[in-house]
Amino acid sequence: MSKSGHAEAPVIFVIDDDAGMRAALQRLFRSAELAVETFDSAQDLLARGDLERAGVLVLDVMMPGMTGLELQALLIERNIGIPVVFLTGAQSVPMAVTAMRRGAVDFLEKPFENDDLVKRVRQALRPRAKDDRALHVEYDRRAKLLTPREREVMECVVKGQTSKEVGRTLDVSPRTVEIHRTRIMDKMQAGSLAELVGMVLTLARSDISRERSSG
Repeated sequence: MSKSGHAEAPVIFVIDDDAGMRAALQRLFRSAELAVETFDSAQDLLARGDLERAGVLVLDVMMPGMTGLELQALLIERNIGIPVVFLTGAQSVPMAVTAMRRGAVDFLEKPFENDDLVKRVRQALRPRAKDDRALHVEYDRRAKLLTPREREVMECVVKGQTSKEVGRTLDVSPRTVEIHRTRIMDKMQAGSLAELVGMVLTLARSDISRERSSG
């Protein structure tokens, strides 16, 4: 709470070692009328950031010193549940997938559209649904539209494998993988790889909960 007794607006914590990127993201979020604070490293955030304040972390997976994944692990260890949106290069998508499995709410591949980033951050600011059952039912319905081969491709894709890697795993051409991938995204109604990963994780969580309750 502020000194006047009013709750403070959520803040976007931007962590990036590139000064130009920090400045650009600061301008972007301010233009979207969002409060923003910038930090040049994970250590800087831990030293100066008020992580008890509501907000969202926007950070790169790969950073010198403490990486984004290491920062995420530390926050989990300290019981700090602030939502995390990762920015990632294509080569670090597998790391971003790992981050989502640990609880990150989203990730965007660079280069990203500014409007898309703002949209994702606004979504991350909303309270997350505690009950996945309704989502599980809908995602399960969509997943049943997939062919056995499309399911195999989806399992590889959500692990962060490239089309070439999926092709080697399943002994098909990268072009065939791309066709399957397009159909998967269409049938699952996923607008991004991050959204697809989130769907698969929701299905997995619900399956685990069902097994525990019946065990």
